[in-house]
Amino acid sequence: MPFLHGFRRITLEYQPLVDEILALLALQDAERQNALESHACLGSNGSQLSAMRQVLEREAHSPFYQEGVSYTLLKVTELGLVEAAEVLLEFGADLGFEDPVTYYTPLHIAVLRNQADMVELLARHGADINRRDRIHESSPLDLASEEPERLPCLQRLLQLGADVNAADKTGKTALLHALLHCHCSSVVDLDDITESIRLLLEGGADARATTENGDTVFTYIIFLLGDIDLASTEVAEVQNSFCIRVMQLLMAHGANPSECPSLESLTYRCLQNFTCHFPLLRFLLESGAAYNCSLHGPSCWSGFQTVFDCLCSDVSILKDSSISTEVIQMGQTLLELMMASSQTIQLPSDFEVDVNSCRYHEEKIRSLFCSVKQLEHTPQALKHLCRVFIRQRLRPWPIDVKIKALPLPDRLKWYLLIDHTAVGHEDLSLTDDSSSPHSVVTVPTDSQQITALHPLSLQ
Repeated sequence: MPFLHGFRRITLEYQPLVDEILALLALQDAERQNALESHACLGSNGSQLSAMRQVLEREAHSPFYQEGVSYTLLKVTELGLVEAAEVLLEFGADLGFEDPVTYYTPLHIAVLRNQADMVELLARHGADINRRDRIHESSPLDLASEEPERLPCLQRLLQLGADVNAADKTGKTALLHALLHCHCSSVVDLDDITESIRLLLEGGADARATTENGDTVFTYIIFLLGDIDLASTEVAEVQNSFCIRVMQLLMAHGANPSECPSLESLTYRCLQNFTCHFPLLRFLLESGAAYNCSLHGPSCWSGFQTVFDCLCSDVSILKDSSISTEVIQMGQTLLELMMASSQTIQLPSDFEVDVNSCRYHEEKIRSLFCSVKQLEHTPQALKHLCRVFIRQRLRPWPIDVKIKALPLPDRLKWYLLIDHTAVGHEDLSLTDDSSSPHSVVTVPTDSQQITALHPLSLQ
């Protein structure tokens, strides 16, 4: 039956042959048969396949035979009928035949329908596993990376040797496709997305890939952070955990979250809103991410300047003193993390902080600023240098678990750990099942004792 598609008139002259074969397989109009709960049993019956062979042999020299058998392959591929597909391939079905409407090949359709066994069958018979469709220029691997439920197809394509760094017409690789679509997925799918990203990276995906528009892996993670800002507390925690797991994978494969420009720097964007992204920011700093622009230093953007600017801005509008105190403690922890990441700190040449709008917390923030400023011009204490050295040697994250396992007195462990629990966030790594007497951290309860151990007080 003729129909219109865009400006082209398509006539499926081969439709009668297609209908006859599908009827033999009990597939004709299967999409409208609500009673069929599964197509798994279809097209695998020996008598069905035998009858199918007879029709194909009879029609082998008829007009439009090639198109008919190839179009039928598209239909059985969609349902994952491997045995029926094998028969069609045996009788000359074209692996490069495109659907007249979508322009997808059988392999593209197999991936879209998550038919991993069909993917392998088609590849084994010579299908081009890197072929791109004519409309979107998407490869099968691109399509597999876009949806978490297609993980089996992604695994199979990688095993078959798909080009993991091939890019579409906009420059997006499969890794960037996976990250682009993660914000559209529900929280229950995030584990599968993480696994897809892991497989792509371990398969050789370039973590520094850039599109023609300059988008990187961080572009899509930063986009997801915007969703986290608007999400409920429970969803935000899950998404933050997802970002940490993904960043752990990306940084292990060479991604740098502190590069320019600042709008594309994940570290900088987290610093700008550290109250929402504290767990992720803590992970980045403990994993060795630079707290200044890694290309141009503090003259481009500075972690210290950004934290103080946010502190002053936040406490100036907060009316609840307890929340203001928590924000200050959070900022103080970030300052400690930055100081504990290098033997000498780097500050902007014009590093100043206006505390006039900080209301009741003016003296506290000024004291923090003076402590940081003093570090720039005074020799570092041996204790501080040892702390930096030990923490650097214990990377990658999580550092806390490794510190707790050290055969050191609890007092020294406490100094090495940095007090994250004071900011009111659940610690992600303070767990220890060791029976060693040195593996349990005794947190000082006396505030004077904490002050005595506090890095900002040890100048």
